[in-house]
Amino acid sequence: MILRANPEFASELVCIIPYAHWLHKEGELEKVITSTGMESFYYFCDDVEEQYKFRTLDNLNSGLNEVPNNWVHHNAEAVTGKDYSELTEEEQNNMNGVLDYRKWSPPPYKDYYQTDEFNHLKPYIVVNNNYNIEYGKPISESLRFFDIKTLYDIFNYLTNSGYIVIYKRPNNTEFAPDHNEIETLNRNISLTAKVEGQGVITDYELCEYYNDVINMNKMKEEYSQCTYNDFQLKLFSSADGFVTTNGGGGILCSYFKKPVVMYVPHGKELRKNYITNRNSYLNKLSDDNIHSVLDPGDVNDYSKVIKKVKEVFGGYNKWKH
Repeated sequence: MILRANPEFASELVCIIPYAHWLHKEGELEKVITSTGMESFYYFCDDVEEQYKFRTLDNLNSGLNEVPNNWVHHNAEAVTGKDYSELTEEEQNNMNGVLDYRKWSPPPYKDYYQTDEFNHLKPYIVVNNNYNIEYGKPISESLRFFDIKTLYDIFNYLTNSGYIVIYKRPNNTEFAPDHNEIETLNRNISLTAKVEGQGVITDYELCEYYNDVINMNKMKEEYSQCTYNDFQLKLFSSADGFVTTNGGGGILCSYFKKPVVMYVPHGKELRKNYITNRNSYLNKLSDDNIHSVLDPGDVNDYSKVIKKVKEVFGGYNKWKH
């Protein structure tokens, strides 16, 4: 079978790649045609063509309708035989985040990309951030990101607890972007804050104030022999944990079977039981290692994130490891 796919990153991670890996194990995968930079995610396929320069948010033209799960948030019809709208409230709650797993086999990225290249940094936590226009709304209405004050608090806590921090926020030129990422690039949007005594600084500049915080974009420059995603998969495979927003980046963090503090300020993931369902794809990917921070509303309450980070990653003593 030849798979063609250029949906948004989250959908490819959840719906396309596990199906491709299942086809591979069944001896039925002939070729994958995907977006620029994605070959590393299909390491198990001998014929990968990176054809698409951009991702589409249009499911009809993204390849999703050619796979068993064509939506990331549930597959009620395949699992229950009913449309989601026909289910009772309790049945809907039990379906949130649940897919049809009969032809779903996530690749073991952690095992395949495991390396000792980054042992000198351990223990390290990856802080995965996101700052993009979403669905045409002004960036001022975006909620799905960690602001600079929150990054400061996260960095301080983790580094004072003995961890190295790897900070990831792509600048959207490392891979095939979708419409939201293209809009962010076109408007030259940066994550900034005015800091007393320092003036306006970016999140990347914040990293420079720490000895134990590494900007992943800068770190990648030292590994020019690797593609961005090859480097990222290797780096994540040795991480001791993750702090992330929800979305595609958060789903990727979930693949590596380590604790994931996931901040969810908006999205379908706020639906009841979405993350706590044992059959949720997030729990299947992570081996039940998702520690969610649900924050519905119009204003971010980042104190919940800091509290959860302390709960999950507190008590580490580097001299005992």
